[in-house]
Amino acid sequence: MTDDKKTPAPKAPVKIAGAGPAGLAAAITLAHAGRQVVVHEAHQEVGHRFGGDFQGLENWTTKEDVLSVLEAQGLTTSFDVVPSHNGTFFDARGKCHKIKSDEVLFYLVERGPGSGALDTALLEQAQSLGVEVRFNSRLDQMEGEGILAVGPRAADAIAVGYHFETDMADGFWAICDNELAPQGYAYLLVINGRGTVKSCMFSGFKQEKLYVQRTLEAFQRLVGLEMKNPKPHGGSGNFHIPHSAYSGLHPLVGEQAGFQDTLWGFGMRLAISSGVLAAQSLLNGEDYDTLWQRELKPQMDTSVVNRVLYSLMGNRGYSWCLRSLSNKTDLRESLRRQYQPSLPKRLLAPWAKRRHESMRKDVSCDHIDCHCIWCRGGCCDD
Repeated sequence: MTDDKKTPAPKAPVKIAGAGPAGLAAAITLAHAGRQVVVHEAHQEVGHRFGGDFQGLENWTTKEDVLSVLEAQGLTTSFDVVPSHNGTFFDARGKCHKIKSDEVLFYLVERGPGSGALDTALLEQAQSLGVEVRFNSRLDQMEGEGILAVGPRAADAIAVGYHFETDMADGFWAICDNELAPQGYAYLLVINGRGTVKSCMFSGFKQEKLYVQRTLEAFQRLVGLEMKNPKPHGGSGNFHIPHSAYSGLHPLVGEQAGFQDTLWGFGMRLAISSGVLAAQSLLNGEDYDTLWQRELKPQMDTSVVNRVLYSLMGNRGYSWCLRSLSNKTDLRESLRRQYQPSLPKRLLAPWAKRRHESMRKDVSCDHIDCHCIWCRGGCCDD
């Protein structure tokens, strides 16, 4: 007798365009399942556009701690974190509002290629699982199974300021004042002799230099900002809820899809989760749109409502909001409730979506089987 059974041909490696947190999270998830993965990164290192920036990994949208959520997703938490329970906010009049929380509000993490940075930790985990990461490799087309994770396609908000060295004590400070950061906030983070100071603005981009200068002067006056060897730095964020997060047959993840927190820009969790969901859709043959719309869209819809309400507050409204927050000790739970779908938020959602116009156009590719990496950014418009 002859054995007619044939060993199945090995599947071709999954290609991923972009080695940010979303792309690497997808690669790690696929590698855990035994799939071969090749990640193409256009720059020479991970986290190229962040360069040691400090960012907050938010911890208020789920009851579970974010580090536990990452571990449950099979992702490393071996990056440096500074848990933040407390901070100091100022309103436009310079009045101080202390905020505190019994539980961690967010974890400060470093972004970029440095030791202990979040991007580096994810890269090392991916490589340890056999993922091939090709730097200085820019994909122009993608055929076969793949995931697109090449970053933001438009700027709905920008954060502009400086990285610096300092003798200041560690701390977190923020100012809500439209004269410093239109419809946003200015912030100052100091950790172990290094700091970041920025104006995070949601409008008025053409006057960014003026707002940054005002931000520096305000923090010098209010907390004694002291900078050594300051280096200018800026970044952008795109906040968008797509009708479909596919380009042709390929899932879009992270900021390329617009998966960010529309209210304050704390988007790392959404980006990472979208990468995991995209990988699961390939592994299980599930529809990616169904997965992210179930898992991510309710929070994103609510954040749009929160963003529009915040943008209408003005300086007086910010001051009232800060007074309210400073009186709470269960601040993490209060914020979590603000991000949960509710009847009032659902009723306000259509109005909020009409008022909030993303700079990103929601135009799907006309090609049935699109291979272009940049279609949703507009390069394939006919």
